[in-house]
Amino acid sequence: MSFAEIAAFAGRHPQLSIALIAITLALIGVEIALRLGGIRRIGPSVLVGMMNRENALVVDLRVPVDFEKGHIAGSKNVQLSQFDPENKLLAPAKALPVVLVCNSGQTAQGAASRMRKAGFTQVSVLDGGIQAWRGADMPLVKGR
Repeated sequence: MSFAEIAAFAGRHPQLSIALIAITLALIGVEIALRLGGIRRIGPSVLVGMMNRENALVVDLRVPVDFEKGHIAGSKNVQLSQFDPENKLLAPAKALPVVLVCNSGQTAQGAASRMRKAGFTQVSVLDGGIQAWRGADMPLVKGR
């Protein structure tokens, strides 16, 4: 495909071209914001390493019913509606690596931003959340 063909397409379909440019810029903007926000997005294998070597605190932000159906071993359940970085469970962990987990990885991003503002220095989010953990065939623990 040559530049002339792309220009001809853009001339025939200006709305599609504008939409493509807008979506591309939005995706680039989101990626830049994530990288500059100081919040790492990690995969399941990296999380296992952090739990084993760095004693990372894993905070599951899902509702208790979902947490009881299956959660990462050793994780602590803090509902997003009651999430407070100054929580007695979280405040002592300011120097530790903290990994936030939700269902898909999107909800935890906002909570991670709040933790960074509260002075937590090593905040990460499980990219893809519990769904990615399951997808990687990692074990889940049932119950509280």
